[in-house]
This record gives sequence, C-alpha cells and structure tokens, in this order.
Amino acid sequence: MIRSDPDRFVEDFYTRLFSVDPDLRDLFPLTMTHQRAALFGMLDHVLESLPDPATHPQLVETLAQLGRDHRKFGVVDSHYDVFGRVLAGQLLAVADLDPADDDAGPVVQTTSLVTGVMRGAAMTATSPPTWSARVVEKYRLTRDLAVVRLVAEHPEHVAEAFDVGQYVEVSIPQWPRVWRHLSPAIPPNPYGEIEFHVRSVPGGSVSTSIVAETAVGDVWTLAQSHGTLSVDPTRPTLMVAGGTGIAPLRAILHDLARRVDVAPTHLFWGTRYPGELYDARRLMHLATVNPWLSVTLMSETETDPWWLDDAVDLAALHADHRTGRLADVVARAGDWSQRQVLLAGSASMIETTRRALIVAGVPGRLIDHDPV
Repeated sequence: MIRSDPDRFVEDFYTRLFSVDPDLRDLFPLTMTHQRAALFGMLDHVLESLPDPATHPQLVETLAQLGRDHRKFGVVDSHYDVFGRVLAGQLLAVADLDPADDDAGPVVQTTSLVTGVMRGAAMTATSPPTWSARVVEKYRLTRDLAVVRLVAEHPEHVAEAFDVGQYVEVSIPQWPRVWRHLSPAIPPNPYGEIEFHVRSVPGGSVSTSIVAETAVGDVWTLAQSHGTLSVDPTRPTLMVAGGTGIAPLRAILHDLARRVDVAPTHLFWGTRYPGELYDARRLMHLATVNPWLSVTLMSETETDPWWLDDAVDLAALHADHRTGRLADVVARAGDWSQRQVLLAGSASMIETTRRALIVAGVPGRLIDHDPV
C-alpha cells in the first residue's frame, strides 16, 4: 500500500509529525527531498525484512546505526515517543485500520521495534554525535573539482572518528542541517588532518557550494563514519577507482605504505579526460617507492577539452596511461580471479565494473564496495 504512492505517504507523515510537534521542523533542513526519500527507503527495508527472521540481526544493527546517526540532528529521547505514535498512526491510516482492531497489533509492534532499537542505540552511544574541523586549505583543480584540507578542532578525536577507507557524514556552514557523505583521502592521523576531494555534481547544492564557496576558516561539522572498505595486506589486491572514487583507495594505499609485508596490488584509476587525473603524480611516486604497487591510469578520451589547463604531464611521469572504458580495460588487463577487489566511484561505474569482472571470472564474493 505504501509503495503504491510513497510520495503521498511520506508527505502525509511529515505533515502529521510537524502538526503534533511544530518544533521538530527545526531539526530538519529547509529542503526535505533527501529526508523524505531516506525515510521511505528505510521503512520499505524494515517492512520487507520483518517477515524473514534470518534478516533480523542485520535489521537490528541497521536500525541501531540509524539511531546513532540521528544524534547529529539533535534528536533526543522524547522525540522517539512522538515519532513512534505518528508513524503508527500513518501506517494505520494507510491500511484503513482502527487502533482497536486486532490487525493493528503488528503495526504498533513494528513501530515499537523501529523506535526502540534506534532509541536504545542512541542513548547508549559513547562517541560524540558530531565533531568539528576547520578548513586550512582549499584549491580548485578544475572548474568542477576541488581539494579541501581541514584540521579537527580536537585532533585526538580523529583517530577514533573513522577508519581508513570509510566515509563520513559532513555538513558545511553554507547548508546547515544538510548532510552528505565524503571519503577522506588520507588515513586518520594524530594531527587531526583530513583531506577531501570533491566534484560538484550537476544540480548538487552541497557539492557545488564546496567547490565554489568553501574558504579557509570555514568550520565543517562531521558526524558518523560508515563503510567497510578494507584489504587483507597479505593477499594480492585489485583496486579500481573512477573519478573522485580514488579518495578512499588512496587513503588505504597510504596506510599500506607503512607496512613491509604487502602483497602485490594493482590500482586502476579512470577519468573522462586525461587532464582530470589530478593525483597522478602522487600515485606514481607512491608506486616508485613501494614495489608491491602498480598503477594504471585511464581516460575515456586521448585529449583534453579547452577548459582543462595545467594538466599533469603523464608522459613525463612515465605513467602507464591507457584510453578506453575503465571496466573493459580492467577486465582484459589480467587474470584477477584470485584477487580481492575494491571498487570506488559512481554507482554506474561500480555496477559496470563489477559486472565486467564477474563475466571475466572474478567471484562476486571477492568484490567489495560501499553501498550504492
């Protein structure tokens, strides 16, 4: 019933919620599009998972993480009572059930599960809900790509805030209460230094503001970390990155460079134009001083458009630069069937590359990437 008109369901839910407690509106961003989609996606997942007991441990952990995440909005214990009542009321209205009906029981139990697990996880979390970092350097590499470097206001917290390869929730002062996921491009360190590579997405308010408006001195708010990208350094590895997807893999490579027992690792990094391979110099240097690392640079075209200047001289770097579609070149470049594989980039790049590698003989269980 909800799936038949999800937009109407979510709209009616928030109308109910804010009419019951108007102050709750202040916890949310001005534009609710992303929030509405997230609510429906989570509720759909809950209702899909509940009939199968085998999914319950994962469902509980997902709800617990959601509860910990919601601390960044300023959600407190009492808010869960309001949310639970309103959600139950909206579900009963959609199902045309009276609260006194026997069939209403599972609806109330469902909302009790959601709010109970979220509330319990939020109330028992030991880490701070948010932390701050100040922009100390920002420079634009192209018209739509920027590198932003920050230092945490409490440097000692960074080592515990995220693991290498993870992404973190970020809110910038230009868009308060709006959160986006960004992947640090360097490992956590005791100095509190953080680096992000950000490309402005067409129609993307936050990414466009970061590239165009972020300035030294801005204070960003960061929250929970997510993701499970990691490698077993003793096993041969294939890494494939598209665009700014190089950031988490770059962080993992820098972390591996501290070791002396790393198995052979091959990184493929692809962009649309060769001039967008902005980190080629650093990656080639990393490969030079770490014999276990091989780097292949990819671009879909051989030449750059007129608006790309100051591009890296790939020939001077003696880089292995190939032209073509990233997924096709990687799949044909070798036998990767025994390697652990990490993918990072856009949803379409990850899906295309994953499919190409499976067709080429790589078991799906060996391929890892963040949710897309």
